[in-house]
Amino acid sequence: MQWLIDFLMLFLPSNCLVCGKRLHAPGVILCFICEMKMPRTGFGDRDNNPVSKIFWGRVRVRAGTSLFRFEKGSAYQALLHDLKYRGNQKAGLYLGRLLGQELKNTSFADCDLMVPVPLHRRKLKQRGYNQSELIARGASDITGIPIGSNLIRRTGYQRSQTTMNRQERFENMALAFSLCDDVPDLDDKKILIIDDIITTGATLEACSQVLLSHFKCMVYIATVSYA
Repeated sequence: MQWLIDFLMLFLPSNCLVCGKRLHAPGVILCFICEMKMPRTGFGDRDNNPVSKIFWGRVRVRAGTSLFRFEKGSAYQALLHDLKYRGNQKAGLYLGRLLGQELKNTSFADCDLMVPVPLHRRKLKQRGYNQSELIARGASDITGIPIGSNLIRRTGYQRSQTTMNRQERFENMALAFSLCDDVPDLDDKKILIIDDIITTGATLEACSQVLLSHFKCMVYIATVSYA
């Protein structure tokens, strides 16, 4: 079987998104060295990690975590850029599997359902896929947690939050999400919300509020990157 992989890689070569070196295995986006050098947070499920602290006093999130630190201008910025803006869906699945590896031996692995942050239908049509759902699929492959993509919907088409401060982001997202129709009873369930990046936490807070306002559930949050 290895000869077939080698043959395919010969005619369908790909390069590491960080260092540019030729990759020698299908389905990966980083070489071994760059994956090992990834600026991982090491947050795990520590109660007082920086991601969890974002939500203190704002919304009842049981725990939050992120895979790696995002630094603008760093080589690893290409991972999310390729995923969101260059149609590299493979990057979402790959990063999701790395996230799943981080989660599988923590309390996050006990969650009953994984919910990717939804895109507005207009944005979904433009991009062709939801990057958070791709990440969730990769993480689900590792953890075995089922995905619930039809629990929360995006009801408003919010403008980009890139240049907004924390308060502006919160106001922009406050009415952005609602519960879908015919959602099953989620009382006493542990729900893991998945997204690509967390900065101020406004988007994830809004998603959490939708679930917590309808059900007596427990919300956990995990993202690929933390800025």
